[in-house]
Amino acid sequence: MLDDTGFRMLELAGKGYCCSQILVQLALEGMDRENPDLVRAAAGLCNGLGDCSGPCGVLTGAMLVLGLYGGKGVDHEESADGLPLMLESMRDWFAAATEAYGGTACRDILDGGCGKPDAARCGGLLTDAHAQLREILVENGLDPEQGRQLP
Repeated sequence: MLDDTGFRMLELAGKGYCCSQILVQLALEGMDRENPDLVRAAAGLCNGLGDCSGPCGVLTGAMLVLGLYGGKGVDHEESADGLPLMLESMRDWFAAATEAYGGTACRDILDGGCGKPDAARCGGLLTDAHAQLREILVENGLDPEQGRQLP
């Protein structure tokens, strides 16, 4: 059974957003923020960086979200101390989550196919990655509902 986040993921997918864009949009909505430019930029991560041979948009989108919470955004700000470990944790989690598919590239996850996400595989990875993102953020003292405030 889908929760509110699952329904929102389906809604965004139905509106034509890719996996990386969905993760970014959910993060922004969780912080009660809007940034269409960032969501639009996340489209560059779709479909394995455009040709299915690159890393899955779920992974790259998740990394983008971690950077949104922990990265440097203005001159007088520093990245969160835990950002490198958060990124490593997400990479390790995703590699384990996709091991059965033979790799982290879209082509691996889609079993050689390209262009059209597999609802079961991609949807499951997207849902699980969103939960993992929230867990990583909380473990590192970052509130998924607040985001990072300027110092």
